[in-house]
Amino acid sequence: MVKNILGRVFTVWGAIVFIVSMLVFIPAVWVTDIYAEPKRTASFMQVMRMWMDVFFTLSGVRLRILGRDHFKKGENYIVVCNHNSMMDVPLSSPGIPGANKTIAKIEMAKVPVFSIIYKRGSVLLDRKSDASRRESYLAMKNVLENGMHMCIYPEGTRNKSENPLKPFQDGAFRLSFDTDKKIIPCVIRGTRKMLPHNKTFFFWPGRVSMEFLPAIDPKDFASAGEMKEYVFNLMWERLEKG
Repeated sequence: MVKNILGRVFTVWGAIVFIVSMLVFIPAVWVTDIYAEPKRTASFMQVMRMWMDVFFTLSGVRLRILGRDHFKKGENYIVVCNHNSMMDVPLSSPGIPGANKTIAKIEMAKVPVFSIIYKRGSVLLDRKSDASRRESYLAMKNVLENGMHMCIYPEGTRNKSENPLKPFQDGAFRLSFDTDKKIIPCVIRGTRKMLPHNKTFFFWPGRVSMEFLPAIDPKDFASAGEMKEYVFNLMWERLEKG
């Protein structure tokens, strides 16, 4: 009972911190439009890292990032993350070294003010439209061609099951084969407890972590399906180990 009450108090406080800090940093987001890609996104991500540092500190989120050394200078990657919570995106985008974009559902682009930030950091996808899927796939290729990382959640939607992962979709692995870009798996922990899917209006501060695993080369696999199975099993085992 007490935890439920406190969780709602923390939610109100977190929302206030998020909105106020967002309004403070939005002018800096607008300024990044003066640059061409990929410098525009690189500058945008610098702003996002500063914003999230402020938001995490004031809202009680303690973040640990491991494995950044797997990102080699001069190379860009497809980063695949597990997806348990709405908190995953604010962690992963700033947490990935260098310029990057995230595949994201188009519905959130309709949120007033926040959409300014959301659109700049995302490749938008309307999951109900085949045309949108094709366009987003081409947009992800363009992100990689511009030397940026592309962040994808291969489960497609949040994992609300008791299993470490939901089955993976093909997109990230087909993209790896089509572009010859390596995949870096990223294991996110702690966000499920922070923003549980089975509780409404509840936020619990605490520790979260991102662990980047060694890069995986598509040349080592006969097919995208084989690569998908390998990455799925690797991330499953890493999540089970804790």
